[in-house]
Amino acid sequence: MLGRMVIDGMDVPEDGSAHDAVADLLLAVSSGDQAAFAKLYDTLSQRVFGLILRVLVNRSQSEEVLQEVFLEIWQSASRFAPNKGQGRTWVMTIAHRRAVDRVRSSQSSTDRDVRAGLRDIGVAHDSVAEQVELSIEGERVTTALSGLPDAQREAIVLAYYGGYSQNEISVLLGAPLGTIKTRMRDGLTRLRTALGVTA
Repeated sequence: MLGRMVIDGMDVPEDGSAHDAVADLLLAVSSGDQAAFAKLYDTLSQRVFGLILRVLVNRSQSEEVLQEVFLEIWQSASRFAPNKGQGRTWVMTIAHRRAVDRVRSSQSSTDRDVRAGLRDIGVAHDSVAEQVELSIEGERVTTALSGLPDAQREAIVLAYYGGYSQNEISVLLGAPLGTIKTRMRDGLTRLRTALGVTA
């Protein structure tokens, strides 16, 4: 008889057929279940915070965005569609989008300040051009990711934004390790093509 194991506080069958406990919690949250929301927060907040912190670097901003993410989850859990993907991926996608939005917002504010400062002191605008280029590149990656098939995007988001290993993703998604490796390889190939990377 197969046992169960715990990954990040989630009870998961050892045979890899991951029952999506996060999806169950999201469905309960969508009907206003505060206890389910508290459990969801306890289950995912540390991982979500880690993802946000990797994007923003700034700890206090990351804490603010974490609260925004869970407020959005509380308000929009009814939009989660269990038939379209894992609950954890849905939450991580919201967190990543919020973090990127905060970077863009901070970046545009910084760009305005830098441009005003450059006009005042009359120096070259190379650093502004670099910042704008980085911002545009981030948008291109987000757009390219959204163009991937769901299965490939889900695996890549969990790996690169969630910090999961391929073995963990295999268990979380209930798919064989070979399938996960193929999804990630094919997804990364599509991303490189979409971004015009030749390597």
